[in-house]
Amino acid sequence: MINFSYHAPTKIIFGEDSELQCAQLLRECGAHKVLVHYGGSSALRSGLLHRVCQCLQDARLPYVTLGGVKPNPRLSKVKEGIALAKEEEVDFILALGGGSVLDSAKAIAYGCVNEGDLWDYYTRKKTITGSLPVGTIATIAAAGSEMSNSSVITNEEGWLKRGLSTPYGYCRFAILNPSLTATLPLYQTMSGCTDILMHTMERYFTNEPAMELTDEIAEALMRTVMKHARILLHKPQDLASRSEILWASELSHNGVSGDRTLGDWACHQLEHELSGMFDVAHGAGLAAIWASWARSVMDVNPKRFAQYAKNVMQVAEGKDDTETALAGIAATESFFKEIGMPTCIRELGISLSDAQIDELSEKCTFFHTRTIGGFKKLDYEDIRQIYRKARS
Repeated sequence: MINFSYHAPTKIIFGEDSELQCAQLLRECGAHKVLVHYGGSSALRSGLLHRVCQCLQDARLPYVTLGGVKPNPRLSKVKEGIALAKEEEVDFILALGGGSVLDSAKAIAYGCVNEGDLWDYYTRKKTITGSLPVGTIATIAAAGSEMSNSSVITNEEGWLKRGLSTPYGYCRFAILNPSLTATLPLYQTMSGCTDILMHTMERYFTNEPAMELTDEIAEALMRTVMKHARILLHKPQDLASRSEILWASELSHNGVSGDRTLGDWACHQLEHELSGMFDVAHGAGLAAIWASWARSVMDVNPKRFAQYAKNVMQVAEGKDDTETALAGIAATESFFKEIGMPTCIRELGISLSDAQIDELSEKCTFFHTRTIGGFKKLDYEDIRQIYRKARS
């Protein structure tokens, strides 16, 4: 038997034109003045920002806007948002965009309530004790932050990327219109699909006692994502496939496919340092690292990898678990290549030097103060070797 906790308090509104309900939802949450937070030109180009602002105007709900969030969202933009929200006496943050915008919105919400330097909370020096309420209109199927309590921010001083999970990090509501994801470039769509898979894998590869139903949910989710990623490769406007992918992104990160606290998360920690230093797309960075991580830890529990190989990648059973497991890892690499994702760091356009590997490893261990991973504990030297294997 396995012990776990499950909490998914976010209200979901899924479907065509669902963003038009935003003012009503904000009123239900008691909002009096809203900060509408968004990324770059896509929110303008798609018309989403205009539609949302028009809804707020029609509802006579005051708002201010702040754009400019970058992938791997920056602490400097968060601080700009905190200052604006306080000056304008905002009491609700509405994020329009993907995981980066929502991460930034959550951080602004924390900074408006908690005293002192916000970075101290992301580096575990202080503990979050409250937050402004946050809602989101998602424009990409990827991080699933809409239904998780996590946020990840990059500090330009040292290019450190740190995550924060807190009970105050859940959205009050998430509006999910699959049509909004259809404007994404194909590479970004596939990077998002990879992130969804990885959120499920991080929970799946655990040495905790398995629950059959949870395993079945996780395996079905991964098969579904791969099936519809392949469809979107050839028909990127296919709304049915975009709907499947968008809902999968939520289920991959809301706890239904496994308890987050029992998962591994080493690949995410490895990738956070990579994207913090080189600003790569998160899903692509995960794809570049995963197989090197998998081959490095597989011997701890080859049976688990063999189960993944058979039930998710649907490879033929080998002479033993190790052979089956290796075939499953190779099949995963082939899938990543098929959808245009990298399978090594060199394919990200990065030529890692030994000195850069040492720096990445030091940052990943928080400068030799922690190990990472749950499936297998990885220390500084283990991490260096995985980066070396993933280099090319």
